[in-house]
Amino acid sequence: MSKVAVWVRLPLKPGVRAEAATAFQVAVDNVQSEEGTLVYILHEEETEPDALFVYELYTGQDALTAHSSADWFKAFGPTLAPFMAGRPEIHVLAPVTGKGL
Repeated sequence: MSKVAVWVRLPLKPGVRAEAATAFQVAVDNVQSEEGTLVYILHEEETEPDALFVYELYTGQDALTAHSSADWFKAFGPTLAPFMAGRPEIHVLAPVTGKGL
């Protein structure tokens, strides 16, 4: 089974990045118990203050499907919605090589 990675850009309303990052902790807390979730990291970029970025790494497609169909994940959208300035930009990736694979 091949690992699957996901890169997400979350566009935010101006000035809410810190609050959105705090709200995102719900997701970080929940993925702790997901067996197939290997990496789940929230990032910010200094040059883009109205966005957050997430990098995710899963053991395979089944783990990603389990993550995205979990009950907590479905309820998480409305938690983050007040901070969002648009739809997330989501890229599902196939890791090729690198440290940690």
